[in-house]
Amino acid sequence: MFFTIPTLMTWTRIVAIPLIVGVFYLPLEESTRNVTATLMFVVFALTDWLDGFLARKLNQMSSFGAFLDPVADKFLVCASLLVLVHLNRADVFVALIIIGREIAISALREWMAQIGASKSVAVHMLGKVKTTVQMVAIPFLLFDGVLLGWVDTGVWGTWLIWASAVLTVWSMVYYLQKALPEIRARAK
Repeated sequence: MFFTIPTLMTWTRIVAIPLIVGVFYLPLEESTRNVTATLMFVVFALTDWLDGFLARKLNQMSSFGAFLDPVADKFLVCASLLVLVHLNRADVFVALIIIGREIAISALREWMAQIGASKSVAVHMLGKVKTTVQMVAIPFLLFDGVLLGWVDTGVWGTWLIWASAVLTVWSMVYYLQKALPEIRARAK
C-alpha cells in the first residue's frame, strides 16, 4: 500500500528534511529561523505517532509502511543532527554516535531478516525511549533560546542529546547482545 494516508504522512517526514534544512539558509532573523525549524520538526515528528495510529485505526498497515516509517525517522533525526552540528549546537561526537548506531543497527536488522532471525532484534522499549529523548532534544536545540521565560533550551537540549547518545549506545549493546547467539552460530 504505497499511497495510504499513513504512508503519505510518513513520506512527509522525508519531504520535510530539505525544508527544515532550508530554513537556515533563508534571509530571516536567527530567532525566526529557529522557531520555524523547531515548529516544522515538531509537526513532522508528530506524524510518526499519527501515521502508526492511523495505520492501525484504518487497518492500512503494510510491509512497505513498516519499512518506510523507521527510515523516515532516521533521515529526519540524522539530517537535523547534521544541521545542529553545523550550527555548533550539537557536538560532532554525539552525531557520530547516533548516526553510526542507526547505520549499524539497520544493517544488523537487515542481516538478521535475511537469516530469518529478525524477531531477536525487534524494536525494544529501550529503543523507543532513545527515540523519544532524541525527539525532545532536537527541537530544544533547534529553538536555542529561552522558553516560557526560564527554560534555556540550549542547555536542556545539550543535556538531552548527550542522554540520548548514552541511550543510543545502551540500546545498540542490547540489540547486539540479542543477536549474539545468531552471530556466533553463523561464525562457525
